[in-house]
Amino acid sequence: MLVLPENYENKLGIYDTQSAIKMVKDTFERELAKNLTLHRVSAPLFVDSLSGLNDNLNGIERPVAFDIKNLDGSYEIVHSLAKWKRLALKQYDFYDHKGLYTDMNAIRRDEDLDNLHSIYVDQWDWEKIILREDRNVEYLKDTVRSILKALKATEYVLAGKYPQLKPFISEDVYFITSEELLQMYPDKTPKEREYLICKEHPTVFLMQIGDRLSNGERHDGRAPDYDDWQLNGDILIYDPVLDCALEISSMGIRVDEKSLLEQLHKTHNEERQYLPFHQALLHHQLPLTIGGGIGQSRLCMLLLQKAHIGEVQVSVWPKEMRDVCAEHGMLLL
Repeated sequence: MLVLPENYENKLGIYDTQSAIKMVKDTFERELAKNLTLHRVSAPLFVDSLSGLNDNLNGIERPVAFDIKNLDGSYEIVHSLAKWKRLALKQYDFYDHKGLYTDMNAIRRDEDLDNLHSIYVDQWDWEKIILREDRNVEYLKDTVRSILKALKATEYVLAGKYPQLKPFISEDVYFITSEELLQMYPDKTPKEREYLICKEHPTVFLMQIGDRLSNGERHDGRAPDYDDWQLNGDILIYDPVLDCALEISSMGIRVDEKSLLEQLHKTHNEERQYLPFHQALLHHQLPLTIGGGIGQSRLCMLLLQKAHIGEVQVSVWPKEMRDVCAEHGMLLL
């Protein structure tokens, strides 16, 4: 649903907005790579449909598929690079506690378009090799703190160039599981629960997403074959412009052999274990990793204090949405 904030003030004109977007992307990318020990690599726009490498998200989103002249089979625009990155770490000879990051561009044609959602997705995908003993909650939390440190550094650089953009993001992360959040607000929907906890704690890492909660429901959908549902989560930040909990990252420690089979069973996706990627994992041919995606346009929208993702990203929007947004000071690119 489209949100039209009252008395919305666009703090940067369109020219300065473009300059600020570059500043945000350059600064955050550099700080993230430094804090997590990441090295930039190139990444695919599409993968073989039968490789098992594409992220099937919640299992209902349709990938954009096509054939290629002189090649057999079908190919898909990636939804994310969650599984490809793990394979790349092995192929590119990365080693323990060293990782990669890349620009990921995707088309998610089944998105419901609003202030936060576009059919065009651009994010930093990152992945890092870890040891077996790193597969714990404390390692996950430390990684989240490192990401927030990069975000705050970017916010201060931006404010130095554009003083009208006052820093507002809290680096003090509040950690809570989806089950604990359900117990706090048992009569609320998942999105309402996220909003309420972010109003109280402006920066939240909501953990353990994907499995069924005590009420028999899932907080949110997660594919069963990349994140370990006991060791994952979302970074949520309170956005004062839209008065909402804004998810900027979904991340986690990835499945090992045991959690992969358990989660495929829980979601009735056992047939996926025979795909090439899954077979490599089950036969100990892939490293243990932690990784995630960080939305580039969402981060720019948040830091530039914009009310619509279309103000920082070129995509397609219904004419009615463009017209209404323009009336309220939001110029959709």
